[in-house]
Amino acid sequence: MTKTKVNGETEVKEGRYVYCIANGAAKRSLGNVGIAKAEVYTVLYEDIAAVVHACQSQPYQSKDADKVTEWILSHNDVIDEATEHFGTVIPFSFDTIVKGGDCKVKDWLRKDFEKFKNELERLNKRAEYVVQIFSDEDKLAEKILAENQALRELKERISGMPERTGYLFRRKFELRLNDAFSSTRARLAGEFASQIKEHVEEMEIERKVPHLPENYKDKRLIAAFSCLVHDDNVEGLGRTLGKISQGGYAVRFTGPWAPFSFVRLGEI
Repeated sequence: MTKTKVNGETEVKEGRYVYCIANGAAKRSLGNVGIAKAEVYTVLYEDIAAVVHACQSQPYQSKDADKVTEWILSHNDVIDEATEHFGTVIPFSFDTIVKGGDCKVKDWLRKDFEKFKNELERLNKRAEYVVQIFSDEDKLAEKILAENQALRELKERISGMPERTGYLFRRKFELRLNDAFSSTRARLAGEFASQIKEHVEEMEIERKVPHLPENYKDKRLIAAFSCLVHDDNVEGLGRTLGKISQGGYAVRFTGPWAPFSFVRLGEI
């Protein structure tokens, strides 16, 4: 995700909140759809446009977590709407602010014009998709035991022990099963990644998945990927995920999203 602050040479109170950059040669208003219902419009240079709203030059801050969440959702909604209007966009993360007015934004577009144009071309007809693959924990445990004779034998041995006598053995079994879960998860994630890579141009492994729908919370996450996918390859990726699902895994496939994870602008 791109996090960028663009500062003017002098301290000013006026600012422009930047949602994204798109191809566009006509000035346009998207209406009062921005954060706190601000009017969102385009600032042009040559044939590219920054999608912005007028604001103060300081960051958006609040101790109210619900308000911050609302701002972030509004930010993402504007980027989605801009994508519908303009096609490929370069998305910026929440709280990207240019200090100054429209002229400062135009100067910024002029200074990094080639970089923005090249990135728009690289991302053209591509979007970000998120793939999450889950397994039912009991079924995964059954699979592990079926493949691990030592664990099976330990479990059978414990089943015949008295409650107090078997405590240490049960603890040993739990630790070994957790280790087996980790190694099996890593192996399966590698196998799934190899199948998915055939259809994507770039892939990033998601180490943390902060929010999951309720119907996935009773399952164990095996792998999560963010993928940059060309429009022509989405159908093939869907077919591959369908085959993974038929193997007894739950697959969550979301998108298309603006390619936050794959913007490569460097310093601007």
